[in-house]
Amino acid sequence: MSRREELKTRILDLVGAYYDEVHRPKPWREGDRIPYGGRVFDAEEMKALTEACLDFWLTSGRWSSAFEERFASYLGVGRSLLVNSGSSANLLAFMALTSPLLGDQALRRGDEVITVAAGFPTTVAPIVQYGAVPVFVDVTLPTGNVDVGALDEALSERTKAVFLAHTLGNPFDVKAVRAFCDRHSLWLVEDNCDALGSEVLAEGGRRLTGTFGDLATSSFYPPHHMTMGEGGAVCTSDERLHRIVLSLRDWGRDCVCPSGVDDSCGCRFSGQFGTLPFGYDHKYVYSHFGYNLKATDLQAAIGVAQLRKVPAFVEARRRNWAFLRRALESLEDFFLLPEATEGTEPSWFGFLLTVRPQAPFGRDGAVAHLEAKGIQTRMLFAGNLTRHPCFDALRVSGQGWRVVGELDVTDRIMRDTFWIGVYPGLDEARLTRMVEALESLCGRL
Repeated sequence: MSRREELKTRILDLVGAYYDEVHRPKPWREGDRIPYGGRVFDAEEMKALTEACLDFWLTSGRWSSAFEERFASYLGVGRSLLVNSGSSANLLAFMALTSPLLGDQALRRGDEVITVAAGFPTTVAPIVQYGAVPVFVDVTLPTGNVDVGALDEALSERTKAVFLAHTLGNPFDVKAVRAFCDRHSLWLVEDNCDALGSEVLAEGGRRLTGTFGDLATSSFYPPHHMTMGEGGAVCTSDERLHRIVLSLRDWGRDCVCPSGVDDSCGCRFSGQFGTLPFGYDHKYVYSHFGYNLKATDLQAAIGVAQLRKVPAFVEARRRNWAFLRRALESLEDFFLLPEATEGTEPSWFGFLLTVRPQAPFGRDGAVAHLEAKGIQTRMLFAGNLTRHPCFDALRVSGQGWRVVGELDVTDRIMRDTFWIGVYPGLDEARLTRMVEALESLCGRL
């Protein structure tokens, strides 16, 4: 063993010992707070991070390439590109559809994109920021997902795309949405940030969400199904879209050579691009107005270790959700309980609860009761995004959006709905405490 390898082994052994001393989970004790989500890791993630740190390649490199290859393989798509967040992934996925390389298929300012207001804002933000028009349709309960019956009404001659998320890991009706997009030659962007590992029963077996859209996005923020701290990915099996996303992620450049690598494209000093002089250095030729949204190898190293655990994480989320669903059936007079979309097996992000009109308490009272008992809650993100201050600014500016119908269910979610956690860090003791807190709220203890 070389001196270098000997030192690395000693360092990594110490990292493992440090994990055991500082980070190994401790048994839950009465009175401890119960979070809705959080990072679940062991010494392997810390060792991978340390090894990447010892490499000191501080941008994207071998770890990023390894993660991209393994993540695409896990999903069963052609390509994945690692980025610095799920929100950046949504931005890149949308902006890819505006590329001039798509010709007549490209989105233009003023074109319409069908989506929902009951979700997270960065699914919608890129549409608005570009100058396209979001068209909001309602959702349904108890799934929390898009009302596919409203899609035809939302369609216009300006419609170019559909951009939807799988709510709390529960897949929207991807077969119906995909068929709608195919019928009308629309792009589909699938926000898979809350649904990694969710499955849809398809011809010939099961198929993971994140594989139905022309583009799909993932998030690796700590509460999500796997984490690398900050991080996300854009996935596609369309080589043209992959090339566009790669360009947009990497400053808008035309060259596909990785950072620190020269002339793997074979045309560094031998091409004609635009009206630049012939042979202008291809590393500084730009085919898009892009960004720098790469992740680092430090993040990717954590992701490589986390990705091996995703199947176990998914199983734990399903098990925890099923525990709560069984235990809370006696409270159905007070809460509308969640249900999986027909023909799916979700990888749940949370457990959705909607207070019924006849309950002797409202959503705010239920949330206050749980939080006082140390049980963390969350709203279903924006509730109704169109009622937020950012849309007040749009009203003033005159930039438009359309609403199909009255968004009655979306408003109900805004008023009456919240969710609690099912993440793999929860055990039966914590889940039981959550159930007991809800039973006490309903006067059942």
